[in-house]
Amino acid sequence: MTGTPLLSVRDLSVAFTQGGETTLAVDRISFDIADGETVALVGESGSGKSVSALSVLKLLQYPAASHPSGKIDFLGKDLLAAKEADLRKMRGNQIAMIFQEPMTSLNPLHTVERQIGEILRLHGAREAVIPERTLDLLDQVGIRDAAKRLKAYPHQLSGGQRQRVMIAMALSNKPKLLIADEPTTALDVTVQAQILQLLDDLKREEQMSMLFITHDLGIVRRIADRVCVMTNGKIVETGRTEDIFANPQHDYTKHLLAAEPKGRPILLNDNAAEILKADGMKVWFPIRKGLLRKTVDNVKAVDGVDVSVRAGQTLGIVGESGSGKTTLGLALTRLISSEGRIVFDGRNIDAFSFEAMRPLRREIQVVFQDPFGSLSPRMSVDEIVAEGLAVHEPKLTREERDTRVVEALHEVGLDPDTRFRYPHEFSGGQRQRIAIARAMVLKPKFVMLDEPTSALDMSVQAQVVDLLRDLQRRHDLAYLFISHDLKVVRALANEVMVMRNGKVVEFGRSEQIFDDPKTDYTKALMAAAFDIEVAPAGVVNE
Repeated sequence: MTGTPLLSVRDLSVAFTQGGETTLAVDRISFDIADGETVALVGESGSGKSVSALSVLKLLQYPAASHPSGKIDFLGKDLLAAKEADLRKMRGNQIAMIFQEPMTSLNPLHTVERQIGEILRLHGAREAVIPERTLDLLDQVGIRDAAKRLKAYPHQLSGGQRQRVMIAMALSNKPKLLIADEPTTALDVTVQAQILQLLDDLKREEQMSMLFITHDLGIVRRIADRVCVMTNGKIVETGRTEDIFANPQHDYTKHLLAAEPKGRPILLNDNAAEILKADGMKVWFPIRKGLLRKTVDNVKAVDGVDVSVRAGQTLGIVGESGSGKTTLGLALTRLISSEGRIVFDGRNIDAFSFEAMRPLRREIQVVFQDPFGSLSPRMSVDEIVAEGLAVHEPKLTREERDTRVVEALHEVGLDPDTRFRYPHEFSGGQRQRIAIARAMVLKPKFVMLDEPTSALDMSVQAQVVDLLRDLQRRHDLAYLFISHDLKVVRALANEVMVMRNGKVVEFGRSEQIFDDPKTDYTKALMAAAFDIEVAPAGVVNE
């Protein structure tokens, strides 16, 4: 890199103080970002990537967080020494940020139109141009029928759609520097490719620079000019992307490059008992208009889908965000209303009330996509994981419950000594592991896993896949595995169902779907997942 960098970070340290104890999360790191350059900060969960990025705009919670050393220079201004008023003018304008978890970053009480418009107004956009600019931004980030989404609230959007709204907000004022903290985590593979291409195009057109934080090394290879590898709060290797991938020097970098889900699904017993069967599943959401709120149409989120899952089997459900995957899973587990027949372990449960379903909740567990939204911020990890035991196994002693909690945390790769901490004290990947432990501690028969590895770094993904396979083998568990990460699906699923617009477009054995897909839609998904190419023109957006 030649010339004066746009952003220069020197000897940055970040410390957190709680209960009189101080922990050093980032230890004297240094890196530069030039005009028009993308630098990727990679490493496993808890390595200090996000904390370093948040420090650039002083978004860490003070006084619990502090900077014992360091300087962050942006266009000649030391951001660590800047006044809050100056930082407010800069945030969302010259420097924008896309956060990892959209549901915790979007206001649940405001529409998409209002939230994008707010950031435009805040930085001086004329009122007359805001509606058109808002619509252009939604089109730009690939939201289908953008005009119909303007009045939607965050809870009415899929995870991928919410992430794209955040990207639109970040790009609204054409920043000089975009900090992207896992911006494609919630996106399906084809849209991920489109968003990466969009960010790459904007970088060239606007001479925009990016600090890209991710655990997905496939994305790093696709988008980054240079890479900084972090572990335990330190940068252990820096270099041009092609050099890092071709000839890594540090053992930790070699470990990251070698880590990805491996192996194949456990062999399926064709005579295994059917745990869950559903016929003609429908979930339609009414569209109401007018003063009397009459139903004028329906969103057919799930439209006539049949499902069968046997003991020891993993059924993978794939498709783009908004295709109906999660809605189907919620309907099958009786967490939302639906039409159609559902039989669980020989019992017809489609007409069961909430109370009637309660005893079955031990046998039917769910791991949700957004761990932060599904974990109570007021409960410790110990209380979160033990809660199900208290409800469904009340006769256990305190010592027996504690033993089960410790075992569950061990299984998902968490230190049991951290179990008295709270969710906000963990990284996104660590929170997802807590959610998995909570589901597995009851040893259920059927588990619906909704993007359970989306927030995990590659090496932990591999560990979780191995863990899920081991649990399945030992306990004959049935999994409904919903994911946009086709590499993980390939490693786990015996059968794969491909969904689009609420319908099944292809279904078959895993090897057939991955090796010889029949429909153009499935072929586009495979190309985007395994070739790391931009999705072909015309592939569906949301």
